[in-house]
Amino acid sequence: MSILVTGSNGKFGKNSIEFLLSSGVDAKSIIALVRDESKGKQFQEKGINIRIGDYSNEESLIKAFEGVEKILFISSSDFENRIEHHNNVIKAAKKVGTIKHMIYTSFFRKEEVEKSGNSSVAFVSKPHIIAEDLIEQSGINYTILQNILYTDFLTDLFFGEKVLENGIFFPAGNGIGNYASRKDMAEAAVNILLDEDKQKHLNKKYVISNEESSSFEDAAKILSDISGKTLSYTSPDIATFENTLAGLGVPSVYIQLSVAFGLAIQNNEFNTSKTDLSSLLKRKPTTLKQFLNETYKKQ
Repeated sequence: MSILVTGSNGKFGKNSIEFLLSSGVDAKSIIALVRDESKGKQFQEKGINIRIGDYSNEESLIKAFEGVEKILFISSSDFENRIEHHNNVIKAAKKVGTIKHMIYTSFFRKEEVEKSGNSSVAFVSKPHIIAEDLIEQSGINYTILQNILYTDFLTDLFFGEKVLENGIFFPAGNGIGNYASRKDMAEAAVNILLDEDKQKHLNKKYVISNEESSSFEDAAKILSDISGKTLSYTSPDIATFENTLAGLGVPSVYIQLSVAFGLAIQNNEFNTSKTDLSSLLKRKPTTLKQFLNETYKKQ
């Protein structure tokens, strides 16, 4: 059995490969897709095979996928070219003809929000909706993981580098979300790849979210405990938020991305009672408290 991981140099890809190895998968059975050979040395040192392929080049993907039986298809991080990238991967996988199972990392959205078309993060969800349709039409057995917003995004993008000094300044209002960690999501994907019941996950869609829901106020309280001082959560109006970040020299692209996600959180677009993550992990997912402690206590 050969397992190919696309986007292998990204955090999700690296986590997935580590889980494959720690689960006892022979390194020779793992293939890491990389854009050029220099990016694959870290994998080759572990005995992992590499293949060269680029989401923007369908022919390179066809060559890379030859003989592959299972693919963990990690979605493109290129917002502008995502639809084309995903289309190339799916077409290449179909043309190769050997792939028995494709697992795709999609994006969670609420049905009512999707139908209304009013989501501030529709630019994120639309390419995933298109990809899901293409995968379903491809004839390849699939598992679609509708991943909720990463808890990692809160700490990496939204809280700011000095959160333990200044508290949280982000326009999320009183919104709550069932955020889940990237590591938990990668582990769940690997568990599907390695499940001995080969038919169990075929042509299924799973909601990958946490059991607990949390607000940014909850996060501020946890961070206060970690830092030993009272940290506040401030949810500014959008104009104040934009002007403050612009004054700090933050690029406008990042500001607009933050605003879009802030509005989506305010509207509870990442709050859901649906989740398949616990059953896929065979344990409870990492809580916000556990994640923040792991992230900040070592600092």
